[in-house]
Amino acid sequence: MRRISSILAALFCLAAIAASAAHTQVRLILSADTAKPGDTVWAGVEMKMEPGWHTYWKNPGAAGMATKIEWQLPPGVTAGDIQWPLPAKLPPAEVTTYGYNDEVVLLVPLKLAADLKPGPLDLKAKVSWLECKEACVPGNGNVEATLNVGPETRPSADAATIEAWKSKIPAPLPPGNNWDTGAWWENPPDGDVRPMLIDCHLIAVAQPQYIDSADFFPYASDNFEIQAATEKIKNIDGFTLRKLVKKYSGAWPKTISGVVTMEIRGIGHKDFEIVDLPIGNKPPDEERQERDKQAFLVNGAGSQPAQPLWRMLLYAFIGGLILNIMPCVLPVIALKILGFVGEARSEPRHVRQLGLVYALGVLVSFLVLAAVVIGVKAAGHHAGWGMQFGSPVFVVCLTTLVMLVALNLFGVFEVTLSGRALDAADVLASKPGAAGAFFNGVLATALATPCTAPFLSIALGFAFAQSASVILLVFLAVGIGLAAPYVVLSWNPAWLKFLPKPGAWMEKFKIAMGFPMLATAVWLFDLAAGSYGKSVLWLGVFLVVVALAAWIFGEFVQRGRTRKGLALAVVLILLAGGYAYALEGQLRWRQPMAAPDAAGSLKESADGIDWQHWTPEAVARARADGHPVLVDFTADWCLTCQVNKKTSIEIPSVRAKLKEINAVALLGDYTRFPDNITTELNRFSRAGVPLVLAYPKNPAAPPIVLPEILTPGIVLDALDRATR
Repeated sequence: MRRISSILAALFCLAAIAASAAHTQVRLILSADTAKPGDTVWAGVEMKMEPGWHTYWKNPGAAGMATKIEWQLPPGVTAGDIQWPLPAKLPPAEVTTYGYNDEVVLLVPLKLAADLKPGPLDLKAKVSWLECKEACVPGNGNVEATLNVGPETRPSADAATIEAWKSKIPAPLPPGNNWDTGAWWENPPDGDVRPMLIDCHLIAVAQPQYIDSADFFPYASDNFEIQAATEKIKNIDGFTLRKLVKKYSGAWPKTISGVVTMEIRGIGHKDFEIVDLPIGNKPPDEERQERDKQAFLVNGAGSQPAQPLWRMLLYAFIGGLILNIMPCVLPVIALKILGFVGEARSEPRHVRQLGLVYALGVLVSFLVLAAVVIGVKAAGHHAGWGMQFGSPVFVVCLTTLVMLVALNLFGVFEVTLSGRALDAADVLASKPGAAGAFFNGVLATALATPCTAPFLSIALGFAFAQSASVILLVFLAVGIGLAAPYVVLSWNPAWLKFLPKPGAWMEKFKIAMGFPMLATAVWLFDLAAGSYGKSVLWLGVFLVVVALAAWIFGEFVQRGRTRKGLALAVVLILLAGGYAYALEGQLRWRQPMAAPDAAGSLKESADGIDWQHWTPEAVARARADGHPVLVDFTADWCLTCQVNKKTSIEIPSVRAKLKEINAVALLGDYTRFPDNITTELNRFSRAGVPLVLAYPKNPAAPPIVLPEILTPGIVLDALDRATR
């Protein structure tokens, strides 16, 4: 592209007539009228363009040509390099260039020799440039000014103008600055394109200001091009920029040079120059990078500052409360309602104890989840909310357990405790029922993890980047929120009077509650099928064998009068045989891999959305081509994701909108917890899916982050905003 641009620029120069370049006026200005020998005087080539016309920076970008200054200076005067003010990105987005609109002053330091004799010096230069509007024409002009050498330095009438433009020149980072910078390759090359991350981390500041915007303007190279599109990732104490590097020849660059720009709230625009920044294969500080991956991008309107711990704990508590009404937990809620009805006329002390035991079951379960997350992080792996559903063995065990709960509600068998178990339960409660309450708390937690709720993913995303103690606190806050409604109800027995009186209807209600539990088992079976593929038939057979064993146990062992030993032996044989058959089925398992086709498509139909495989490079390429991008990070085990898909994404109005705006749809499958998606979720302060993003077609604009619970209006509004 760069070579083609140079050829096009040369053709423009040959085809145009110099006299036609009357759209830019140039003159030479000086910072002083008189200067002493040995001083340095600033010379400025002032260029004023007509409205709509522009000239170019030292790196013109995908097209254009940098302005040149050829000095004609008297002996004893030496010109330094051009000091370029920060440029602007010039449209169109498909062929982004760097340049100046309206006016610019290119500054050059002129060093006077110490032995210069007093008197006037004629300073001359030939300036050549390319000026563009709809078309481009070359321009050139001769400029000159007179500088007097005298006993003292006197500023000129243009000194203020030069000082103003000096403030717009990026400066190198001074020693001892408050910024720690680094660059590294994010992924291996994809052909001749490779993503690079540039990180700027604010250090040694008690109360860092928040950065509103940031970008990177690269210097030119003949061997590679750093493309103009920038994806900004706002961190809690700095920012990270993702840029695509396109290689033309030779090896991949080991250093980059350019200008990083940032705007700090309350201070204004500050720019600095990075010279020869090494590019590594890993972040310069792995520990810091794990923290900095927490991104706070919100709805394209900027970034959120770091949140205090108390607010994250409040979010966790509210998210736990909302989990009670999510589809995953509804079957257990039905059991709790039935339990409260049964205990409505019991002793208040007993009801309170059962509420506390239920809460204990929830909290212990969340402590176990927190311990798993801490252990996974300590082992150097990525952790995510609902990660246990990435294990096919866990899904099979939970499917079996939920099916047994449904069979118990249908009355196929009864759950009874031995005398020793009852004695252990009496430690927690003075009457029977504590074990059931505790188990309900465990089951509610297990079934809650495939669901997410507003505020919950924000709090968990924050926690996963923190220390072990903070992870424990946040998980406990979620557990308290999940258990709170039942604890409050159990400690206010007067409220139980609004529930219907216990009676024969309760047995029928219990059987009815078995159906939503059975529906949960069917959903889990379908989830297991996504992991085991066509060979999941073994799981269906195993569940039938377990159900048969449960029926024999209930009918002939619990309710039978004779040959209980024989019936129990049959139950044990069935369970052992079923387990052996299931183990053999697992050994035959071959994980199906959902891979994109040659065109990168994952799912395509005449009436559906043409989903492409998500990668950061796919996002960058689509935006560089001027397309809005819809990204759906989802998983087969995420019930909230499936609800969003059916109600708000895979619907006719959204399909039509995607085609209307020529958007690219990318699917990130999190079912098996790939590390690259975990990293992406963490950057958006999410601990798990769902995460739906709408990237505007303007490559410089940040993505629009949609809420966890979607409606068609939310999705359509985000797509509308992505076209602006």
